[in-house]
Amino acid sequence: MKKVLLVICLAIGIKTVKAQEQKQISLYTDESKTEDKGQLSGTFQTNNQFYVKDSAIGANTSQYERELSSTDAWLFLNYKTKGFNLSLRYDLFNNTPLFDPFVPYTGSGIGFWSVSKDVDKLNITIGNFYDQFGTGMVFRSYEDRNIGIDFAILGGRVIYTPTPNTRIKAFTGQQKFRFDRRQSVIKGANIEHGITLFEKINLELGGSVVNRTIDQATMNSIATIINNYPLEKRFDPTYNVFVYNIYNTLNIGKFKLYGEYAYKTPEAIMSPQLIMFKSGGSIYYGSVSYSSRGIGINAQYKRIERFPFRTSPLETNPSPSNQALVNYLPSLTRQNTYRLLARYNAVVQELGENAMQLELTYKPSKKMQINLNGSLVTTLDGVNFNRGVNAFLWDTETRLFAELYGDVSYKINSNLKVMTGLQMIRYNQTIFELKPSESAPFVRAFTPFGEVTYKLNKKQSIRYEMQYLMTGQDLGNLFNALIEFNVAPHWSFSISDMINTKHGTLNKPAPGQSFKLIHYYNFFAAYTYKTTRVTAAYLKQVAGVNCTGGVCRVEPAFSGARVTVSTNF
Repeated sequence: MKKVLLVICLAIGIKTVKAQEQKQISLYTDESKTEDKGQLSGTFQTNNQFYVKDSAIGANTSQYERELSSTDAWLFLNYKTKGFNLSLRYDLFNNTPLFDPFVPYTGSGIGFWSVSKDVDKLNITIGNFYDQFGTGMVFRSYEDRNIGIDFAILGGRVIYTPTPNTRIKAFTGQQKFRFDRRQSVIKGANIEHGITLFEKINLELGGSVVNRTIDQATMNSIATIINNYPLEKRFDPTYNVFVYNIYNTLNIGKFKLYGEYAYKTPEAIMSPQLIMFKSGGSIYYGSVSYSSRGIGINAQYKRIERFPFRTSPLETNPSPSNQALVNYLPSLTRQNTYRLLARYNAVVQELGENAMQLELTYKPSKKMQINLNGSLVTTLDGVNFNRGVNAFLWDTETRLFAELYGDVSYKINSNLKVMTGLQMIRYNQTIFELKPSESAPFVRAFTPFGEVTYKLNKKQSIRYEMQYLMTGQDLGNLFNALIEFNVAPHWSFSISDMINTKHGTLNKPAPGQSFKLIHYYNFFAAYTYKTTRVTAAYLKQVAGVNCTGGVCRVEPAFSGARVTVSTNF
């Protein structure tokens, strides 16, 4: 009923705006000065896929046999009038693989609505909202539509800002699930306060508490599972779990230090082997950064111990969009953009991991820049300071992910820029992609890459990139090359091909058969006019882990065409 009323309100608002635009009012009357015409804005996006079966690359899921195409669309409207802010989003999914790449989903309806109002120093929101506390490790409601994630909260929220340096938040509600909501109730509060200690030293402090209460039906299911265990493995589940964190940012001149500690009270946890146990959890996270003219350094460390936080411990679907996460655990590994450099990504291990990263940017001159990055992820036992000099351990039992990366870019002149680099990867397929160890041994990959950009004139440019991934595991060696032609401000074209030049352990040919080169083509075109962008592509995409903003999921191979349209108004 609330959704219907909101749609009616928006319709009335739009009609009012049009009527006011048609009405002629004298510029010299008081009425023209006080009239609030309101402001309507919005966005529209649609993604369309057309499936062409290709068994050679594994593109043979049900979409290639039955559905043949899929469409996703989002229309978002925002209307501001007399201090009110009204938002509405209509979602449409036809045979979409977003929520589960192997199970198409069809549905449509109101995917988001909210009404908010500022009253002096207080902001009040009713409906859906997105928010996060601190880094999001204890609470984050957010959307990433390109991989099917929408963890909006449906409920109420207040934000109080008593002073410019202090902000207090509190909310209660339930997590959105497609066009419905999950039954657990989530509540939370957060406070942040900034302090200036000296002229170049300031401190930003924060703290949060989040509570999740399980509904009775879910608790009955949990109790049934536990009662089927042997007596020595049974435990008393709890309806409520509480998560706390404290964090601070200390700025001292060119240095910035951040620290955060999070704690979760004991609750029922489901292991990857679908065995339930009871445990609390904790997170330690810290970073140190330095920035000066020509140089930037950033070091980070994070330790996670049994910190899954969902609307229910029974939510075990491996697809991120169905995991019902209340928080967000960021990855400390580099977010690569090149096709082959981004092939292996470390999915955050919420039951336990150590992760560390060191980044260095050095610019010795206006023409040259050097970027170096190193990251390492191990199991909990990979870092144990109780072992003294052997605190760090990297062996077959503790190793998860490691990356060494470096690139050098040089601007030869105003028209020509070149870049080259190297990447070394160590990657545990068994953990990150849930593949059996006998067919997916630990990956060791070495990838040189490069890029050349040349400006033909003020509007036209050509860009060429290349990567060659070499490994004896997984799919073996892969070569990728792309050439892109841009005509500002409207057109962009590219052609690329990724070639599987040598087999690995997963695609080793049968005895007596030879390995055949496999091509993964990508033909792409984009047109931009003002705030509207249209893209079209025909491509073949290799199976593997796809990551967006640190959130990863395993996707099957894709073969076919993609057409997207996005616009703002």
